[in-house]
Amino acid sequence: MKKLQNTLYITTPDAYLSLDGENVVMSVDREIRGQRPLHLLESIVIFGYPGASPALLGKCAEMGIMVTFLTPQGKFLSRCVGKTYGNVIVRRTQYRIADDSEKALHIARNMISAKLSNSAAVLRRVLSDHRERVDDIKIEQAAKQIKDGAVTAYSAESADTLRGLEGECANRYFSVFDEMILQQKDFFTFDRRNRRPPMDPVNAMLSFGYALMTSICTSALETAGLDPYVGFFHTERPGRCSLALDLLEEFRAPFVDRFVLTMINKKIVTDASFTQKESGAVLLTDDARRDFLDQWQKKKYEEIQHPYLKEQVQWGMIPFVQAALLAKYIRGDLDDYPPFIWK
Repeated sequence: MKKLQNTLYITTPDAYLSLDGENVVMSVDREIRGQRPLHLLESIVIFGYPGASPALLGKCAEMGIMVTFLTPQGKFLSRCVGKTYGNVIVRRTQYRIADDSEKALHIARNMISAKLSNSAAVLRRVLSDHRERVDDIKIEQAAKQIKDGAVTAYSAESADTLRGLEGECANRYFSVFDEMILQQKDFFTFDRRNRRPPMDPVNAMLSFGYALMTSICTSALETAGLDPYVGFFHTERPGRCSLALDLLEEFRAPFVDRFVLTMINKKIVTDASFTQKESGAVLLTDDARRDFLDQWQKKKYEEIQHPYLKEQVQWGMIPFVQAALLAKYIRGDLDDYPPFIWK
């Protein structure tokens, strides 16, 4: 169990929560592993199935503490709230911001600037670790252009201008993506980003990883009381989780892209991990998908220092922290939304 700001996250797989006076108690196999005073909390997020006692849920409802249940993989299941809770106010404010082009653009600038900064940081990490094995001049030029784009994003005058800048920098980033593939070059090559369907193994893994992270971002936004379908950068379409796609931008390069590269460079996937359909679409095999998900779960448990909180946080918790920070900004508790910037 880990408390970040006013939210208690329960990530221990077999944890059961109960009430002891004014405290929430976490037990595993009836052995107490930790407890926290309820009056310090505004929400509890539980990853797993054992659940929580009715007494605790009743007390949380009475105190206005939201309890959210997710699968161990982070998929949203349900939320328990009392008679009154601030979600409706947060969501109504979110809708107003989405309808105000200037306010929406302000948040979008922060998110896209962070995306570009993270993309440049990923390229520079490759230069730091493997300069002798890559075209360092090509990558250095791309990293500089993208980093300049991250600065320019803060002054974008319109959403269309921001989208154009983001698209230009994304093309520049993917133009050197193949340089970061250091092993199995005879099979894993990257020419350009393609999808619906992916036409090569690298794009197949990128698409799968982006879909997984979008699901996590959707759950994170639901947990924070926000509407994942109403975004500030991605346009609204029926069934499209626009805000989840907005939030995803911050994690594409530092989490998903680096994860896919690790899978290739550490030879966790090989040419036998993929199958090609008659349409030309390339997909992971069932066994390879299970291996991918297993490694994905392990990656989520790795800890990094959160750049804003200055605390050690599991990678899998970062989207939830960012969603909570976004909700705080929308509520007026923060002067600005601090996006996730990886270093």
